[in-house]
Amino acid sequence: MNILLWHVHGSWTTAFVQGPHTYLIPVLPDRGPDGRGRALTYDWPGSVQELSPRRLRDTPVDLVVLQRPHEEDLVRRWLGRRPGRDVPAVYLEHNAPPGPVPDARHPMADRTDLTLVHVTHFNRLFWDNGRTPTTVIEHGIVDPGHRYTGELPRAAVVVNEPVRRGRTTGTDLLPELAGAAPLDVFGMRTEGLAEHLGLPPARCRTADLPQARLHDELARRRLYLHPVRWTSLGLSLLEAMHLGLPVVALATTEAVAAVPEGAGVISTRPEELARAARHYVAEPEAAARDGALARRTALRRYGLHRFLTDWDRLIEEVTGS
Repeated sequence: MNILLWHVHGSWTTAFVQGPHTYLIPVLPDRGPDGRGRALTYDWPGSVQELSPRRLRDTPVDLVVLQRPHEEDLVRRWLGRRPGRDVPAVYLEHNAPPGPVPDARHPMADRTDLTLVHVTHFNRLFWDNGRTPTTVIEHGIVDPGHRYTGELPRAAVVVNEPVRRGRTTGTDLLPELAGAAPLDVFGMRTEGLAEHLGLPPARCRTADLPQARLHDELARRRLYLHPVRWTSLGLSLLEAMHLGLPVVALATTEAVAAVPEGAGVISTRPEELARAARHYVAEPEAAARDGALARRTALRRYGLHRFLTDWDRLIEEVTGS
């Protein structure tokens, strides 16, 4: 099939485009948010095609995967068709609701002409979806392989914009956790984090790396630290588990279901997370053992085959093919 979707979430799209279809990605001259085209830092197959709005109008489209509310208007303007009426459509929601839960009404609530797809059961529960047909397709990961060495007695953290996002991403918890294990924080706009937190540079290093290099560097760290208070289930957490890292995470949102007993430590008490980090730094054999269980769990629950099979099943239902 020809599936139209925007390049919004690089890691998720990397898994999605491993399927058997042709994936049409809009591209604009400025490669801005509505026309990024193919990814530059992820490995996408040749079945991913960049198309300008003019070319899209003359291209058969079997399914539209919407990810932002305004993309519906883009489809109308660029294709001359209405998603859900003139062309089959699903709306993929990556995120947990941003506001108070009682008032978290989804932008696609009470739509009967499309299917709303959540990436976690937590997200489906906390969004008010109204009468819109709703399903959950959990994340899938392109397996990077068991690369874990744990040779560096440091904790890896992956987060974008930790200074701006603050308490949402648990940035305020990092000073206490850095006292238990020195941190390497990877992600966009992490510069100046140590100074912001009042930490010595050696206790909180930062870097922004492409995915392939990031995987290699994560695997060298002793453990993966996930101090996020409120988020959807971060793909970086699942990638770390695939790599074989043990996980130390706040017991919030979907992390409770993703990290089983024996694959790490989850808790709502930051002091327990600090204690777990100290344990893994001091006991590399325990870290390797728990990381191996984390990998087995991730392969079973968040493997690529299951993910693509679930999506193909939904695509068949939505398109009637």
